[in-house]
Amino acid sequence: MKNIFLLALATFLLACNAQQKVYVAQPDEFEIRNLDTMVISAPKDYSEPAPADPELPTYHASPTRTNDLLHTKLELSFNWEQEQVLGKATLNFKPYFYTTSTLILDAKGFEIHDLRLNNASGPALQYDYDGQLLHVKLDKAYQKEEEYTIYIDYTATPAQSGGSSAITSDKGLFFINPHGETPNKPQQIWTQGETENNSRWFPTIDKPNERCTQEVILTVEDRFTTLSNGLLINSTTNDNGTRTDYWKMDKPHAPYLFMLAIGEFAVVEESWEGKPVTYYVEPAYEEDATAIFSNTKEMLDFFSDILGVKYPWPKYAQVVVRDYVSGAMENTTGSIFGDFVQRHRQELIDDHNENIIAHELFHHWFGDFVTCESWANLTMNEGFANYSEYLWLEHKYGRDEADYHLLEEWSGYLSSAQNDIHPLIYFGYEDKENMFDAHSYNKGGSVLHMLRNYVGDEAFFAGLNKYLTDNAYTAVEAHNLRLAFEAVTGEDLNWFFNQWYFNQGHPQLEVNYDYNDSLSQAIVRVTQHQDMEKMPAIFELPVSINIYTEAGKAPIQKRVHVNQRTQTFTFDVESAPALIQFDANRSLLAQVQDNKTQDQYIFQYYNAPRFLDRYEAIQLLGGNNSPAVKQLFADALNDPFWAIRGGAIMELGEQQDEATLARLKDITQSDPHSQVRAAAFDKLMILESSIALQEAKTALKKDSAYVVIGAALQYLNQFDKEAAIQSAKELENTEAEDLLLAVGELYAESGDASYLAFFEKNLSKLDGFSSIYFMDAYQQLAITTGQEASEKAADRLTTMAQDITYSGWQRYGATRAMNQMRKSLATGESDESKALATKLLERLKVIKDSESNEQLKSFYEQLLQDVRP
Repeated sequence: MKNIFLLALATFLLACNAQQKVYVAQPDEFEIRNLDTMVISAPKDYSEPAPADPELPTYHASPTRTNDLLHTKLELSFNWEQEQVLGKATLNFKPYFYTTSTLILDAKGFEIHDLRLNNASGPALQYDYDGQLLHVKLDKAYQKEEEYTIYIDYTATPAQSGGSSAITSDKGLFFINPHGETPNKPQQIWTQGETENNSRWFPTIDKPNERCTQEVILTVEDRFTTLSNGLLINSTTNDNGTRTDYWKMDKPHAPYLFMLAIGEFAVVEESWEGKPVTYYVEPAYEEDATAIFSNTKEMLDFFSDILGVKYPWPKYAQVVVRDYVSGAMENTTGSIFGDFVQRHRQELIDDHNENIIAHELFHHWFGDFVTCESWANLTMNEGFANYSEYLWLEHKYGRDEADYHLLEEWSGYLSSAQNDIHPLIYFGYEDKENMFDAHSYNKGGSVLHMLRNYVGDEAFFAGLNKYLTDNAYTAVEAHNLRLAFEAVTGEDLNWFFNQWYFNQGHPQLEVNYDYNDSLSQAIVRVTQHQDMEKMPAIFELPVSINIYTEAGKAPIQKRVHVNQRTQTFTFDVESAPALIQFDANRSLLAQVQDNKTQDQYIFQYYNAPRFLDRYEAIQLLGGNNSPAVKQLFADALNDPFWAIRGGAIMELGEQQDEATLARLKDITQSDPHSQVRAAAFDKLMILESSIALQEAKTALKKDSAYVVIGAALQYLNQFDKEAAIQSAKELENTEAEDLLLAVGELYAESGDASYLAFFEKNLSKLDGFSSIYFMDAYQQLAITTGQEASEKAADRLTTMAQDITYSGWQRYGATRAMNQMRKSLATGESDESKALATKLLERLKVIKDSESNEQLKSFYEQLLQDVRP
């Protein structure tokens, strides 16, 4: 599962109000959700000293299995008016091992109408129900392998099912626009079961170490299309305008992976090795469906081949829904995606959805086929899915692209680790939802990358194959992975798993280089500086070191094992090396202070092979005006990888010669990557050079990428406002968010009140970062226009901020824009402005206090930091 909104918004807040640079790809892994035989106690918690009166640490064990759920049959219809699920569940069980006469089911917020043995005509059974758990007294004591069946007639009201105030996405099943009151918004039903929320719409044993086969029989209005797990066996049209669809999944999977999606979808059908591959999108995006879910079939080929395990399920469907509470979810055979992926083909140029597509697809091996046995072991699902993104990018787009993505993953984890560290396998979590964090995802994937680098590709993929085949259709923990790799490699890997899975933190290294002329030895000194009170004092690090003696000559390659707090390595070399590269494979998850000279970084850019070698050089040499560095940046503008070219543009100084300006002008038209073309326009604006005016006009008419058109419009506005306004008017009716934002920023700058109608027409159309900036531009124009426009804008923004039918991005954007208005108006001279500022403050307090999402509320509190209690 990928949780996009909250982490991305937190990242935005850290960046304050700075505009996003188009050439810097933003991490699309926002998913801010997170013993070995020698270690039998929970890992040491380094964060706090031991209390005077010690207690056992918190330990969330894997759920005990008393009854084994074998099969679930659900017959469902829906009351849209009351947002209710009308269900009949037939559940088949047997005792897991011990004889039992009781059954406990998760059933949150149900009204139980009937509960019987076998079926609707069977004998009634006694039960106790507290609104969360259903305790059933069976008709007798059942012994191991003796099966029994329970029938339950119930009504579920997921929206009223309780849960934590900190978690607003725990309904399990969501009615979208149930009364059809919001124009231009489809009516939908969809589910989100992870972690244990599917038991809000059907009774089950809602634990990750449970699994069963299923049948789902859905009765809906005939206008709706349905999707569920497995295959659609038949569809029957009823006399009353409804239709009944029968879905069947004949392979066992965990209850949290059960799914429904109901709505008026366009369905685009393909096939892979005889299995259906389908894309469910809103009708306006039907022609874009294969671009939205680009390369799905090639991914099925690739992952099946590298794992040596064919995609194990009967179909693969992907569906886009509105107001999704996460980024995406790997429900078995039916992945659900938020509508941020639903863009037109032109918007997807150089900005595809393939990372998240790969992530959810790879889960069908790691998460669905083999499932974490507890939420403490979540990285056994999410770490693999995270690493699938690297594998896919490496396969499809090359090592540079994959390493750039890995850098983003490292940055996400290291940023998170500033505030919180815990073991990857973390039995001491406060709330299971907290496991959906940058440890389970980013660090988990990075640890797999280090394991791959250590054992080698052949052993790595053989180990994954053994892990999957040995544990097919079962629940696992980290030791299953260790044992599989030990069986393949013949090596005891406890040291690796203890360090990276069962302990916490990461190495913080200082690396220094020297050369001893008298001994003809190159010297590498490594010091570990990580806080010994919070993480291990010493990490064991198998590391490659490359020693470059001269340009154009292959390096001397050495392999060392860092296993001391301070350690020195010496290597016989005839003369002082031009460069020594520690962690030459660039696989180590660590913070490294690498002490090199300017000349060494220049040599590194031209001679070391990895993306991170070149990227590090341009980052650390930026702002240096020496002739050699200037030449390096001129050369970097022609680097084979787009992010290096974009990074080089970013690092160019404020004074550039005519040749560099001419090169930037050429890049606006000739670079193959749209973000680099856009970056060139941005840099020329910063340099206040009008050299590319004609290129901007050409881009507005001919460039296929919206990000370039938007950058060209902003550039044109800096030097020819009349032409820019005319171009903006021609773009007013676009559906592309990038362009609507670019137009809005021009209109806000103009101060022309006639453009307020443009904003009011499009406020609800933008989402994500774009919505925040668009609403900010709206409030700026309203304030510039006068008191009446300001009051009208304040009312519109207040309505959006309080309306939960809008996305979290839109609500936050509206609230933030209100706060910006408040601050601006409070400094005004008129009494009317100050009165409106006071009114806005009162509204903001109401919005903050009534917000049920605690994380979003904390963002609102940050907005109001200047307000005295």
